[in-house]
Amino acid sequence: MFSANRVLLLSIGLISCLSFFSCDAPPVIKTPPVPVNLYTVTQQSVMYYDNYPSTTQALSQVNIMPEVQGYITGIFFKDGSEVKKGQVLYEIDKRLYQSAYDGAVANLKVVEGNLEQAQQDADRYEYLNKNQAVAKQLYDHAMVALKNAKNQVNVAEQAVKTAKTNLAYSIITAPFDGTIGFSQVKQGNMVTIGQTVLNTISTDNPMAVDFLVNEKQLPAFEKLQKGDKASPDSLFTMLLPDNSLYNYTGKISVIDRAVDPQTGSIKVRLVFPNPKNDLKVGMSCVVRVHNLETKPQMLIPTKAIVEQMGEYFVYVAKDTVVKADTTVKKTDDSAQTVPRLRAIQKKVKVGQTIGENIIILSGINVGDKVIVDGVQAVHDGSAIALGNKKPVAEKGKEGKDGGTKPEGSKHNQSIN
Repeated sequence: MFSANRVLLLSIGLISCLSFFSCDAPPVIKTPPVPVNLYTVTQQSVMYYDNYPSTTQALSQVNIMPEVQGYITGIFFKDGSEVKKGQVLYEIDKRLYQSAYDGAVANLKVVEGNLEQAQQDADRYEYLNKNQAVAKQLYDHAMVALKNAKNQVNVAEQAVKTAKTNLAYSIITAPFDGTIGFSQVKQGNMVTIGQTVLNTISTDNPMAVDFLVNEKQLPAFEKLQKGDKASPDSLFTMLLPDNSLYNYTGKISVIDRAVDPQTGSIKVRLVFPNPKNDLKVGMSCVVRVHNLETKPQMLIPTKAIVEQMGEYFVYVAKDTVVKADTTVKKTDDSAQTVPRLRAIQKKVKVGQTIGENIIILSGINVGDKVIVDGVQAVHDGSAIALGNKKPVAEKGKEGKDGGTKPEGSKHNQSIN
């Protein structure tokens, strides 16, 4: 009885196992291909600008400081106004300096009188000495007195010059035409030689604009400084802080003497006309250097670029060979939906951004088809299919692949 029950249990277990393993395996869920739009890479002649952050500087700028000490007794300008060379700006109490000058002049007259008397005595003793009618010692004393009188006159004349200079320094004038800032002193303030800054004055027209370039770009800027006749008139333009285009173009004035070894950069100075005084010292602007590259460039929509850890990539559509499954009937839909296009990731080197497009320097080739719509949904090796996504761009010329090509003939503002 025991053996029969045991055999029955074993039979039931065996049948259960066979039934379990004979069940059909769960169907494999296939990921549908990602619908994308493609853009065929072509070369085009493009016009763009290289942008450089810059700062406006005055060609001449000085701090006005007193040459004599005293109290400010007069201020003769309006803060922030334009002044002319030689215009009186400040007056320092000149009473002491006028008194010193008058005293020096009076002293000069005294020593000049002493010189006249010494000269008369010398002439008299010289006549007597020739006739041996005077003692030699008296004659020598008369000659020494004459020499001392002349030296005293020289000292007095220098004292008059010093007093006159100090008196002149009590009136402070503008050293050149320009704009003066806010006065740092008020009437009645005490000023000290070499310590007190009264004001700052700077030139306005033309205005300098300084920016830094990489040392690798130095030969190109040196060539531009020499005045290449092929360079366009609009070679150097500038965007103001409000992003508006400045009405005048600039020229290279100076390239600094040395490269900064810490940054590998060198300063370049442009000069822009400033007849309306629109440019102020210290403004933060953007210098645009017209790119003179004439070779066609590879240009693709910026949205095709994927940035990862400071590197840039695009996805290129590649055909893949898929062997047909002979075990599946032709009427089976699964045989018809096997994708033949896959997304392949390519590392690229990017150049200047031009509007909604970007220049590709290397990494892909002309004729490659890059993914511009659906980039976020793919990865390297993803199955893709052409879908009815939003067009690549609403402006430009339609390409063969259903996307659009940027119009390189237009002036596009570059964006860093």
